[in-house]
Amino acid sequence: MKTGSAKSKPDQGAALLLALWALFLLSAMIIAWALSINSRLTSSSNANRVVEAEAMASSGADIALNPAIKPDSKNLHMKFAGGAKFDVQMTGECGRLNLNFLTQGEDPTKLAILRQYLSVKGIELNDLDSMMDALLDWVSPNKGLHHLNAPPETDDYRPPHAPLTSVDDLKKIFGWEEFTSKPGWDKDFTVVGNCGAIDVAWASRDVLRALPGMGEDSVDRFLQLRQGQDGIDGTADDFQFTATNGTSVPPEIQAALGLNPQQFQMIQALVQYKGPVVRILSIGKSGGVTRSVEMIVFKPTTPLGGAAGLGASIAAGRPQVFSWKEL
Repeated sequence: MKTGSAKSKPDQGAALLLALWALFLLSAMIIAWALSINSRLTSSSNANRVVEAEAMASSGADIALNPAIKPDSKNLHMKFAGGAKFDVQMTGECGRLNLNFLTQGEDPTKLAILRQYLSVKGIELNDLDSMMDALLDWVSPNKGLHHLNAPPETDDYRPPHAPLTSVDDLKKIFGWEEFTSKPGWDKDFTVVGNCGAIDVAWASRDVLRALPGMGEDSVDRFLQLRQGQDGIDGTADDFQFTATNGTSVPPEIQAALGLNPQQFQMIQALVQYKGPVVRILSIGKSGGVTRSVEMIVFKPTTPLGGAAGLGASIAAGRPQVFSWKEL
């Protein structure tokens, strides 16, 4: 009996080890299954967040297309249950320098604005001459014309002799490489055909300084008045200049810029006020996921007869979307 009992102990130990091993495998399988389920749930949750963030961005952009929506409208900033929200920024596209407008016909007055802007940005004279001549070669319809400081055409460098199709075309032009490599280099440029004269309701400090006769002090005083106490354009505390016909610049702005009638006459054809082309940036968020939509839109408006004094307006036509992209 003792011998039999002694022989059974190894069998019992082996059975115990086998049971433990089976329990370990079962536990591992359960843990792996739980991790797989959790991973799928997380993946599904993230996918839902992405879809919701995209929907928020699109919803904000759609609201901004409404002709009655102004840049300071509260409807451009909305929050929903579960942390979903969108924030929309509307800015006047024509506050930027239209590169095609400024270079068309090589008008010395228009070219001087672009030259002055680049000078304000710190471009040295020699580089400035090369950049300007290379740009003019690029857009000039005359293929036989070669500007003095522009590089010769080669198999690797052939200007299209046509207007710019995108602001990013500047990256392809000789001499512009360093300038276009800097962060935010493109924030003051546009090529939208409906923009020509500079919209002083949205023009940046550097763009305003590029206009003939503009001094730093007068530009700073004007911006302080235009932007209100928060120093941001398109908010409720912005100064409300007296509206005029079309996009004519109100006399109040002329005075705010420190220009007498003779000085303003020099830039009158180069400026406008509250043009109908706007850039819409809609940012949608859901949890930690963010998606953005950017559009450039033509939103024509015409004053309402009886309510024009209240700033009301109705659409003169449907908004026309020039460009739309996800960022």
